[in-house]
This record gives sequence, structure tokens and C-alpha cells, in this order.
Amino acid sequence: MAVPGAGDSTAASAAAHAQLKKVKKQKVLLMGKSGSGKSSMRSIIFSNYLARDTRRLGATIDIDLSHVKFLGNLTLNLWDCGGQEAFMENYLSQQRAHVFSNVGVLIYVFDIESRDVERDLATYVNIISALVQYSREAKVFVLIHKMDLIQPMMREDVFDQRAALVRRKTAEAVAIVHKQKPEQSQQQQQQQQQQQQQQQPSQQGTPTTPDPSINLQLFATSIWDQSLYKAWASIIHDLVPNLGVIETQLASLGLAIDADEILLFERTSFLVVSKWTSPEGEHNPYGDRFERMSNILKSWKHTCSKYTGTPRNAEQFSDFEYKMGATFSMFATKFTTNTYILVCMPPGEARFNSAKLNVAAARPWFKFLDGPVVPPQPAAGGASGATPEN
Repeated sequence: MAVPGAGDSTAASAAAHAQLKKVKKQKVLLMGKSGSGKSSMRSIIFSNYLARDTRRLGATIDIDLSHVKFLGNLTLNLWDCGGQEAFMENYLSQQRAHVFSNVGVLIYVFDIESRDVERDLATYVNIISALVQYSREAKVFVLIHKMDLIQPMMREDVFDQRAALVRRKTAEAVAIVHKQKPEQSQQQQQQQQQQQQQQQPSQQGTPTTPDPSINLQLFATSIWDQSLYKAWASIIHDLVPNLGVIETQLASLGLAIDADEILLFERTSFLVVSKWTSPEGEHNPYGDRFERMSNILKSWKHTCSKYTGTPRNAEQFSDFEYKMGATFSMFATKFTTNTYILVCMPPGEARFNSAKLNVAAARPWFKFLDGPVVPPQPAAGGASGATPEN
């Protein structure tokens, strides 16, 4: 017997999963003044350094290019750009087109204790101007870093003041490019017009003007707390391909196992790739709990490495369980080759064991996280391959 609408649903699902075949590459610029903490945060997030271990890192010379594989179908071409003045001048002059073309994301780091704020901001304006000139669609994340050096009661006000200043300077930088547009070479104008026509085929022949806005997000960060994970998780979240598919299938799994919350972590960095929260879970008063869990699990991973003698980037554990009496239960387990999953749920041994079995049963529906392959399609009327347990 045919299920009404099943054909349309299957076709739509197949079309969505066809997108999973594509490997996505993103050019990410990591910039800021020398000593601002760029390489330290990169080493903590992607190379499993502890905060105290970053003290032995030296200054970056010119551009340190690395290819970071994230999940199975996202590669970050990470350009860690040295912040010495000579290098900055070179990026903005001789290497301008090379550095700032085809950029997906700019991460700019300000040292909150810098003694030359005006010069730092002047350099930032030049960087943004070059970015808008060559990669106008790029997203910009500004990290106001080393906030641990500010007295706790003053941090919010200090960050708000610096954030307002950065926003104003960003607007100035975009305005500079806007005014200089008529002075650009004819070749640059033709290239930009061709790009606009490709991106907006329905508006071909219609003259366009530069958008004076820019996609800007700001974060207060420190390598000594979970704020660093919050910032980088937000950055990665915007880059993960097929995020809609991931979120939909996490929701199906969460409802099937009656969970309060589910977090999906990338295996090496333990950044939160995606999450699902039930209406009950929304009442959790701890707004920074996702970053805290990233920090806790990464610390646990370091502890395992210390006592087993295995490399930091190796897989250190397969399961982690915690039961808080009559309050809640949670477990974190290896999910796919590139991910861990954390499930938080109401107490109850039968419910807990059932959820673990159902998470294991759901693994095939998330195989696309391991690489550019199409996962199997569920049968008509099926949700996620997981069986609800009451």
C-alpha cells in the first residue's frame, strides 16, 4: 500500500542528502598583532595543547598554512598570519590579492591589554578594507582576547566599550572601500560585475552598488576558560556543511529517546558541531553549559592521554557516564569516526540503558559525518532508526 506523499518526501530527502557528497573547503584567515594570542588559541583548539603549554610557542613567521579536516566533508585552509608590522605591510601591499582573495572567514584577534590601541585599530581598518575589496561576502569574527587579565567586575564594560569601537572602525573601513570604488581599475570592476551576475542571475543587467554592511560577530575570549570554546564553536557552526540535515536528525533522535539535550562534538577539538534541546531542557539556567562540556571532555581526554602515554590527538576514550541520583543522567560516547555524542536525560536505569542502545542503532543515519557519502534512506514512516522507549 502506497503511503500518501511518501514519494515526494523520499525525493526531497534524496535531494537533501545528495548535498552531503560535496566536500567543502573554506579559507580562514587568522590575523592580529604579534603576541595577541593567535597561535596559542589555534594550538589549544586544533592541536590539543593545554593553556599552560602554549607559553613555549614562538612567534609566527610570515604565514603558517595548515589544512584542518573537520568532520568528513569540511576542510579549513587555516592561514595563521604573523602579526609583526613588516609582515602586515607585506600582506596589505605585495601579497594583497593573494592573501585576501577567496576568503570565507576572517578571525581577527585584539589583545585587550595592548598599549597602542590606535595603531592596532588602524591596522584592522586596513585589513577590513582589503577583505571587502577581494572577499566581500566573508564573515568576520573579532576576538577581544586575554580578558582574564581584566578584573572580573570590569570585563563586561571593557568588552562593550572595545566592541563598540571595533564596530565603528569596521563601518569606517567598509565606507573607505565604498568611496574608492570608482578609482579601482577597470579590470577589477569587470571581475566584480561578473561575480555579481553569477551570484544574482535574476538581476542581470541591473546596476548594483556595494553593500556597506559586513557580517561581523564579536567575542570576549581567554585561553584559561570556556570562552575560547564558545567563540570557536560559533565560528565552526557557521562553516559546517549540511547543518540542517544534522539538526533535523538530532531532533528525531532526541524525541525518540526522550532526552533533555543532545550535543554533537567534533572528535579532536571537542567543539560543539550541533545540538538539540527539548522544551524541558530549555529551562536549564546555565547558558554556557555547552562550552563547559567541551572544556570538561577535553580535559578528561588530556588526563587519559597523560596516564596511558598515548598521543594527544589519538582517541582516548569511547564512553563516559555520569549519573546524578534522582536529578539527571548523562553519557558521552564515540558516535561516528569523526564525532562524539553527549546525551543528557531524566534519571532511570532502564531509560538510560535504552537510550544507549538507541544511540548505537542511530549511528548509520549519521554516517555522512564521516565523509562525502550519501546515508541510507529510511523507510516510509520511519524517523531516525531509533526506537522510542517509554
